[in-house]
Formats: sequence, C-alpha cells, structure tokens
Amino acid sequence: MRSSSIVLGAAVALGLAACGSTPPPRPTAPPVPLVSTAKMAEANLSSASASLVSGRLALVPDAQGVHITGVIGGLQPLQTAAFHVHERGDCSAVDASSAGGHFNPGAQPHGRNSAGAHHAGDMDNLRADAQGRANVDVRLPAVTLGGGAATDIAGRALVVHANADDYRSQPAGNAGARIACGVIRVTR
Repeated sequence: MRSSSIVLGAAVALGLAACGSTPPPRPTAPPVPLVSTAKMAEANLSSASASLVSGRLALVPDAQGVHITGVIGGLQPLQTAAFHVHERGDCSAVDASSAGGHFNPGAQPHGRNSAGAHHAGDMDNLRADAQGRANVDVRLPAVTLGGGAATDIAGRALVVHANADDYRSQPAGNAGARIACGVIRVTR
C-alpha cells in the first residue's frame, strides 16, 4: 500500500506542477512586409509662404521603403532646411498649412529618421549648396507607395521648411515656415 501511495502522491505532485507552469510561448507572426503597388511617383514642389523654393522629386519603392531623389532650388546659399512627408496631399494654402501635420501612422513622437523613434514622414535635413540647390537622395524606411495601406505616402505631400529640424521639439522639430510643398502623385 505504501508504494501505491508514493506513486499516487508523485502523480498528484506532477499534475499540480503541470497546472502551475506557464505554457510555452506561442510563435509570433512574422512582420507584415511592406508592399508598394506603384512603381514610381513624382512630386513637383511649388513655393509657399512667399518663398522662391521649388523642385521636382522622383519616388521609387525599394526593399527598405521609398527612395526619393531630385533637386530643390531657390533655397538660401548653404541653408539647412527640414524636409518631411505631411499627412494630406493638399498644398492649396498660401503657407501650405493645408498639408496638415507630419505623416505619422504609428503615433510616434517626432524625431530623426536615421535614429530612434520618429514619425514615418520625418527625414533628415536638406543642405543647400552655394547656389541654393539641394540634391535630394533620401531613403524613407517603413513606408509604401500606392496600395492604400496605413503606411502609403501616395497622395500625401512633401514639404520643405525654412529652418533646420532640431529632431526633438514636438510635434514638428521647430522647423519653421513651410516654404515649398508638392503632392506625391503616382505616375506608374
């Protein structure tokens, strides 16, 4: 009888231990890949806030997000200017305020594209040359081009600001007036 009591006690102890243990972690789903449906888009920037700034930019999706290239002119020689994707593709207001705030589908704080938490539309500052031209060659990660996903920047606006982005002031980096604005339009 004693051996059956020991066996029964051991079985009860094992059963209780099994009930008290945490279940093994479930595997997490892999992140949803960013999928762009457009092959290319462009943004023709027009002056805002009585500036002379304008430019033409091409946007092409790649494995990291969207690659933006082109030239912006009319800046002050050697000017450093903030550059962002804004939430609305509306540049109709004289000061481009119609473009709304920074594109921020993830509800993140404002910051620097190349480090730490930031809006999806935050990009590093542009730097003009001695003739007031800025050559743009920017990769914007974690966004898509076309398809209508929350990360889609097609139909939104690219905005150049008068001042450099300080990357910390909320919600827009103390970037100053909007001096150029262009709607991102899918071309193919």
